[in-house]
Amino acid sequence: MPEPADGRLRKGERRRRALLEATLRLVGRHGAGAVTQRGVAAEARVPPSAVLYYFASVDELLLAALTTVHDRYVDRLAGVGTLAELVEVLREWSRQDLLLTVAEYELLLLAVRRPELTPQLRRWDDALEAAAVRLLPDAPERRPLLVAGVNGLCLAAVLGSPGDPSVLLRI
Repeated sequence: MPEPADGRLRKGERRRRALLEATLRLVGRHGAGAVTQRGVAAEARVPPSAVLYYFASVDELLLAALTTVHDRYVDRLAGVGTLAELVEVLREWSRQDLLLTVAEYELLLLAVRRPELTPQLRRWDDALEAAAVRLLPDAPERRPLLVAGVNGLCLAAVLGSPGDPSVLLRI
């Protein structure tokens, strides 16, 4: 998102992003239960009142954090044009700090039980299914394998046993 022109708005947007990043770090390290007004404020190094200034509730903050992490993954997935590129994206994700991926999985599990988060449940799968259509235009029967393979590789990375994404080239 482009920075607002007004200095106060820029500062506010930076603080909002800092709160979201702090939330994702907390969720990645300790789970969604660690997301409290004080916990997020301490992680972001801002006063506790800042959390509720930018987010009406901790639930709203969790929704914004899940949306933020999904935006990153979905945007990156949208730019993939070949299976080889998808393999490289998955390798890149497995090399990055896994806290982000762990946070995403934690928030997705939370979304199963929280109606305000459930629209995010389909977002990744919808994006992945769209990528499968784009990457395997002449093989609709193989698309579910690609979706399951990518999801399995991402989960394996979170669990500490990342597989080799090049197996997707054989789908």
